Amino acid sequence: MIKIFTIIAVFASSLLSAQGKFEQGMGKALATWGEGKSMDAVAQFERIATVEKTNWLPNYYIAFINAVEVFKTQDKTQIPALLERAQKAQDEATLISPNNAELMVVQAMIYTAWIVQDPMTNGMKYSGRAMEQYYKAQALAPNNPRVVFSKAEFEIGGAKWTGADVKSLCAEVQRSIGLFETFKPETPFHPNWGIERAKQKAAECGK
Repeated sequence: MIKIFTIIAVFASSLLSAQGKFEQGMGKALATWGEGKSMDAVAQFERIATVEKTNWLPNYYIAFINAVEVFKTQDKTQIPALLERAQKAQDEATLISPNNAELMVVQAMIYTAWIVQDPMTNGMKYSGRAMEQYYKAQALAPNNPRVVFSKAEFEIGGAKWTGADVKSLCAEVQRSIGLFETFKPETPFHPNWGIERAKQKAAECGK
């Protein structure tokens, strides 16, 4: 299953060279997140989103960070609020950019978070929905490393319950690493996370 994700954040030189308010705000929010202050970063992204109403990135990070926090929290009572906040931002981002593979990956993560918190209740309800998002993302961006890796990781998690062979899925994880190594985000603020998690999963494969 998906564990803690890390982001390749915008570091000193690019942060200092950012000129516009959007770039400065995004750089500050990503830096705050990189310091481990997740909810402070979410609040900063929320402020950016109220101004940048035609840019999907602030809401993307709000949804993504809240989804990631579900996998980290030990307090189960916090999960519904985190997922509600994630889904609200996800819906707003999708309205701005409806055919967006990166957003589809996050939507699948949100569904996965529901499954993880209560597999017996939510497994059947959300597994198909998550795979639907991955298939849509795959059709749009077959060589996006986050699409390739996240889909394979989700299916590997499912294989633990079904006993299915994961050899081909492990090969997909390995393929994603090569894609991560050559991937170039559109801007320093576009999604660029996943390679460390992919390497970790590749090391676990077959064990």
